[in-house]
Amino acid sequence: MTPARRNRLVLLVVSISLMTVVSAVSGLNVALPSLARATGASQTELTWIVDAYTVIFAGLLLASGAIGDRLGRKGILLVGLAIFGTAAAAAAFVETPSALIALRAVMGIGAAAIMPTTLSVITTTFPVEERGKAVGVWVGVAGGGAAIGVFVAAVLLQWFEWPSFFWLNVGLAAAGFVGTALVVPRGRDEHPPRFDGLGAVLSLLAVGGIVFGIIELPERGVDDPLALGALAVGLAALGAFVLWEWHAPAPLLDPRLFAVRGFGMGSLSLSVQFFAAFGFFFAALQYLQFVAGLSPLWAAACLLPMPFILIPLARVSPRLAERFGYRRVAPVGLLLIAAAFVVFAQLEVELNYAVFGTGIVLFALGMALSGAPSTTAITQSLPPGKQGVASAVNDTAREFGSALGIAVLGSILTATYKSGIQDAIAGLPPTIASAIESSIAFTQSPRVADFGAAAAPIIAAAKDAFLSGVTTALLTAACVLAVTAIITATFGPRRGAERSQLS
Repeated sequence: MTPARRNRLVLLVVSISLMTVVSAVSGLNVALPSLARATGASQTELTWIVDAYTVIFAGLLLASGAIGDRLGRKGILLVGLAIFGTAAAAAAFVETPSALIALRAVMGIGAAAIMPTTLSVITTTFPVEERGKAVGVWVGVAGGGAAIGVFVAAVLLQWFEWPSFFWLNVGLAAAGFVGTALVVPRGRDEHPPRFDGLGAVLSLLAVGGIVFGIIELPERGVDDPLALGALAVGLAALGAFVLWEWHAPAPLLDPRLFAVRGFGMGSLSLSVQFFAAFGFFFAALQYLQFVAGLSPLWAAACLLPMPFILIPLARVSPRLAERFGYRRVAPVGLLLIAAAFVVFAQLEVELNYAVFGTGIVLFALGMALSGAPSTTAITQSLPPGKQGVASAVNDTAREFGSALGIAVLGSILTATYKSGIQDAIAGLPPTIASAIESSIAFTQSPRVADFGAAAAPIIAAAKDAFLSGVTTALLTAACVLAVTAIITATFGPRRGAERSQLS
């Protein structure tokens, strides 16, 4: 087999493995309404079913990247795919929200071993002159693959129940496992540093505590000791992580790397991009089904233009950044995503696809122009011996942003919905009022339909409240994106940016 052909096969296999991880978040979003109706999950439990995966995923990424560098990228990728596929198969048989949350957390352990390894395989396998294009494909799959995962999951849900989504996860993991065993090379760092176990524990505590607090505060109340305590532990762990890593002899992540402009600004940009993107997927797919009344398949079809724009443009956007400068290209992408969210905020209860489609086009353009250049900025800012760290930080930025986006924007949605529905449920029996307040899915239950003509204003009020929550969440994200665009335009790397000399 020629090196060129082998590299193409390696890129195909890591793309399948990456699709396995990405679709496990995006595809689940389209299944949430069906899952909520079948299991009785509240809005907060739905947030946890999605975010248990991303919290564990983000919290373990730095550790798994370092382990892959030490023990071999191929072996870690195989182990991750096996854990992921096994947990997904078990999730297809459970019937309660708590069991799903637990198994999604186990899937997050597998995903943490998969995602940084896929990018690290690319950056250590492809020659420098081909690496930018290969990274562009990786970014295109990471972004466009989310929409593809939504559509494939929706096709399955058209004929099967929600467990079919988890069988999709199993099939992708199996394909990635076989491909990895056959073509992925056995690369590893020949002189790995001592493993930073304390740093790994602190990073998991930081991500888990912060996200737990953000998700639970709207449900439990702003004075709840558990939610506040978890948030305090997360923030304290984050501070301790930074202090420990600053002085550790072999840090999991040297904080001084963020002084390298490509590394620091690329990480910030990616975190905010995925904060916005996965918060959007979480809110928009519920809006399309709960409010606009679309089936899962039609809801997914609304997103279909996204991969056809994002994937091709992501392949060439690193060259655009090289030609015009990261400071010009990436901030434009962030502003396009912000503009998309402003457009989405104009939606009403009855779907206007001209508005939604315009937002999707702007969203895809923005993700392509900001995503691939930011990933390239991170990987090119560090020497070859640090590519495992670069890959892990790239993925941590994405997944921490995703977890935070789902938590923050999901909490804004939940709090706004609960506030907006109060007047409509004031005279209802307490059990029914509580169920409607916890999730808009309950408005579609037979118990609400039994109210006859009185059900219509309740359902209409729930849709208005939910739409208000979606709009508030997306406008919040637009503000965050605009501020980040200004920061990256000011402090982003110049053309021919410095490369870190840390080894």
